[in-house]
Amino acid sequence: MNLTKERLKSDFKKKLMNLYAESIPDSSKLHQYLALGALVKEYASEKWMDTNIQYNKRHVKQVYYFSMEFLIGRLLGSNLLNLGITSLCKDALKDLGIDLHEIEEVENDAGLGNGGLGRLAACFLDSMASIGIPGHGCGIRYDYGLFEQRIVDGYQVEIPDNWLKNGNVWEVKKEDKAIVVKFGGKVIPTFENNRLSFNYQDYEAVLAIPYDTPIIGYKNNTVNTLRLWSAETIDKDFDLESFSRGDYTKAVEHKYSVQSISQVLYPDDTRVDGKILRLKQQYFFVSAGIQSIIRRYKKGNLPMSRFDEFIAIHINDTHPSIAVAELMRLLLDEEGMSWDEAWKITTNTIAYTNHTIMNEALEKWPIEMFKKLLPRTFMIIEEIDKRFCNEVNEKYNDLQKVHDMAIISNGNIKMAYLAIVGSHSVNGVARLHTEILKNRELSNFYDFYPDKFNNKTNGITHRRWLIKSNPKLSNLITETIGNDWIHNPNKLIDILPYSKNPVFQKKIYDIKQNNKMDFAKHVKDHYGIVIDPNSIFDVQVKRLHAYKRQVLNIFGILDLYYRLKDNPNLEITPRTYFFGAKAAPGYYLAKQTIKLINTVAAKINNDSSINNKIKILFLENYSVSLAEKIIPCADVSEQISTTTKEASGTGNMKFMMNGAITIATLDGANVEMKDAVGNDNIVIFGMEKDEVMSLEKNKTYHSSDYYNSDSRLKRIIDNLVNGSLNVPPSEFADIHKYLIANNDEYFVLKDFDSYVQAQNRIDKLYKDRATWMQMSISNIAHSGIFSSDNTIEQYSKDIWKTKKVDINI
Repeated sequence: MNLTKERLKSDFKKKLMNLYAESIPDSSKLHQYLALGALVKEYASEKWMDTNIQYNKRHVKQVYYFSMEFLIGRLLGSNLLNLGITSLCKDALKDLGIDLHEIEEVENDAGLGNGGLGRLAACFLDSMASIGIPGHGCGIRYDYGLFEQRIVDGYQVEIPDNWLKNGNVWEVKKEDKAIVVKFGGKVIPTFENNRLSFNYQDYEAVLAIPYDTPIIGYKNNTVNTLRLWSAETIDKDFDLESFSRGDYTKAVEHKYSVQSISQVLYPDDTRVDGKILRLKQQYFFVSAGIQSIIRRYKKGNLPMSRFDEFIAIHINDTHPSIAVAELMRLLLDEEGMSWDEAWKITTNTIAYTNHTIMNEALEKWPIEMFKKLLPRTFMIIEEIDKRFCNEVNEKYNDLQKVHDMAIISNGNIKMAYLAIVGSHSVNGVARLHTEILKNRELSNFYDFYPDKFNNKTNGITHRRWLIKSNPKLSNLITETIGNDWIHNPNKLIDILPYSKNPVFQKKIYDIKQNNKMDFAKHVKDHYGIVIDPNSIFDVQVKRLHAYKRQVLNIFGILDLYYRLKDNPNLEITPRTYFFGAKAAPGYYLAKQTIKLINTVAAKINNDSSINNKIKILFLENYSVSLAEKIIPCADVSEQISTTTKEASGTGNMKFMMNGAITIATLDGANVEMKDAVGNDNIVIFGMEKDEVMSLEKNKTYHSSDYYNSDSRLKRIIDNLVNGSLNVPPSEFADIHKYLIANNDEYFVLKDFDSYVQAQNRIDKLYKDRATWMQMSISNIAHSGIFSSDNTIEQYSKDIWKTKKVDINI
């Protein structure tokens, strides 16, 4: 792109005038952002068009990544970075009296995800585009995100996340590419032309409208596509007859019913109607996505018999696993293929990533609900299940094994099983996670399909999580070892020889301190709380769930607080603890944990007797853009999930890449992080997998034993329910019950002593600045292997069999 500062200034002023008929002095920050975003999208559009043209002309194999979540965050900064025009844009706007940073802050985080699943999908899209893999995303364009979190009197309060209130400057609505998705009705089998066919009747037809967002590769002319689907009615938005009768609600009832499909991420499924809506959502975007892929494929005049040679469909967790049955339906009913031919193409096309061993996340759908909503799809799953069960029985001659492995059993359809049977690859997302899947959770399937299972450890894009989020550190790395690491993140290891260099250590330390001062200002501006940049910034930011053990963290803080109360002269480095997390609206225990964190924060932050040695802050409405601020300034990264429960994690990698020291259990990708940096550069505590599995299997854990034998724990747990936290004794009775009466499912009490010892070690290490900085630099140096570029290279080579494509402009 032949772009100069003068041209950019001229283009920006014209865009502002054309969109809003405003000059710069008369325009708002919002209009400036929207004008700049439209301009940046315009700059990328030629590359976007050329990318699609060249993919189609050259008949390259393309990947379609299906996911319920794409947590892409804000796009202005990353798009400028990937186009290579950040500095140019910053200087041009400065000449016009505009601060680029202020413009970036106007953008809303896209409400398209919740946690690690969506953030991983976003990183994967970025990496595919940046290393030249023809890969696109497919999901839902939610009108509202999960929810916007507010903390009121210490409680989480959910309000709608209206992220589209100012529109979305990055998307292009493509009504001409709409797809019809069908729900309900009945299926009539007919025999004609020596072939059994299936015809729908009395179904509900919903229009899926695609909205395309450019995914810009890093300085390489590649622009892939994130296609998100929005649900609209086909021909009856408004019932005039009902309106004329005065039944105003009924007049728009159908419209709102259809629009609810793409209205909100993860509707509450504790009720039947919420469950049905979730199933509708999943089928809606999968059906629309696969129909769209087939339509585009056929425009290339390639035979459907070779579909799997040119198309890879990857399903991110179980949510899109209905893709197996939907692709079969389209190949059988629309393309007229035989079962065997359709099955071969389907299994060769589809690959599945498992993200959890948690039972609650391995989706199951009640047969009657599924059958009523998706009658033809259910027929196909029944046939898949029947054929698979016959195979299992032939191999083992064991009816119990057949029952255990059946896709349909006990009144439910097991979607993870459907994904495994209907794909050619099943991967876990960390070495430990994959081992557990193969040897325990999915051992029957591993025995049956040993060649399908493989590991692909998660990764993060270093462009957003280092270059964009921490430019001072990024610039120092480039000054020290050159810029090869930007295209090859494994080259970060080249800073390792500088880990003991006092001058380099001082530079890294100063950058961290500067980031901490910036965040302290952010905290003061947004929360009115003064925090000490010289304290240890100890951070746990992730989804709120019992297995992630935010309760263990708060117990560790209370233990330190009580030690300070007992001994005011205790020598510790001051600590500032940060929490950020959303709890699912129906997850009562998680919401009570948020209340506990805020209650403890109120008590400790207002206790002058400890001389501000501890401060706690719960960061409201944790998001990608907030993560970009907190991660670069963290000293300590809390990765303390119960061993065997966290599939991988990606936050752990982001903190590592920014030089934080990880306090961790040997869970998920923490294991591989420890292997990379060595025992001396990470602080490990808690049970290992064999002990956890043994306790679970033999049921020999009794939390009351630890409560009764450890005076520190007894004090902390008693104080939950005796009013000493300045709340009624009943407030945390359910947390107390969960830990003692319900036997502490995730071993908080068991790991408590080990955790406290690990935190004491953190305090001791931090006092030795040279050692701490050496550890910090070692973490940065070894983090390159966790770049999602590496992960995508492995997916491309081992699973998708795709080749890199250079886009020529």
